[in-house]
Amino acid sequence: MHWIAEATGRKLARFLSKPVQQSNLVTTVSQEQLNETLQPADVLLVEGNTRLSVPIKYLTQSTWSHAAIYIGDALSFSSNESWQLPLTLVEADLEEGVRAVTLAHYAQMHTRICRPVGLSDEDRKQVVDYVIARLGHHYDLKNILDLARYLLPMAPVPTRLRRRLLSLGSGDPTRAICSTLIAQAFESVQYPVLPEVKREWSIDPIHADYCAEVYRIRHHSLYTPRDFDISPFFDIIKPTIEKGFDYHTLAWSDSSENT
Repeated sequence: MHWIAEATGRKLARFLSKPVQQSNLVTTVSQEQLNETLQPADVLLVEGNTRLSVPIKYLTQSTWSHAAIYIGDALSFSSNESWQLPLTLVEADLEEGVRAVTLAHYAQMHTRICRPVGLSDEDRKQVVDYVIARLGHHYDLKNILDLARYLLPMAPVPTRLRRRLLSLGSGDPTRAICSTLIAQAFESVQYPVLPEVKREWSIDPIHADYCAEVYRIRHHSLYTPRDFDISPFFDIIKPTIEKGFDYHTLAWSDSSENT
């Protein structure tokens, strides 16, 4: 029975990973700009175009349906072919598992760079090493029901349950998918993404009005791409203005030509 479930799961994963028909989108950031701006341990959010992207955007009420992490030249030694594009991103793909891809893989999609603020060079390297060590890990495709829920992308779901519905699999940390892998990487150096904050009031009568904010790590399976966007601990980096922007240099077309 296990092989039947696995085979069915693979078919569902293949179906959900197919691109959907949509109008052609023109990215606002070039591949060259991304390459010049990204730093190791930066999170790259992607507005995906697959069947799986639709329900994720709906459940998270967000533009972003996928996340990858930039590793720089950490895998430059893996290819002896100088003509090949470097593998600079690590992502967890539903069908192929944890893999390394090039920037060109998302060259035609809308993206956003989220940069961890104040992350030390040592911890930055540890985050990168964490995801590289998990290359080849796969999502447990025997969990058919976890995949089948995405066949009805616009089913009405109460707000309080939406995050739970994005929790995939049995919780096995080697069965990573999308933002789960990245959340685990930052968790390994105790860097916060979007922790739950609990306010605890002092039991000391003298300091009865004192309230402390205690951070509690959210389970890695409950993180979504949107969390890196709204996190107060990640900076949003826009390549078009990162190195200076002068609107006077823009070349505008003559409006009379379009009338």
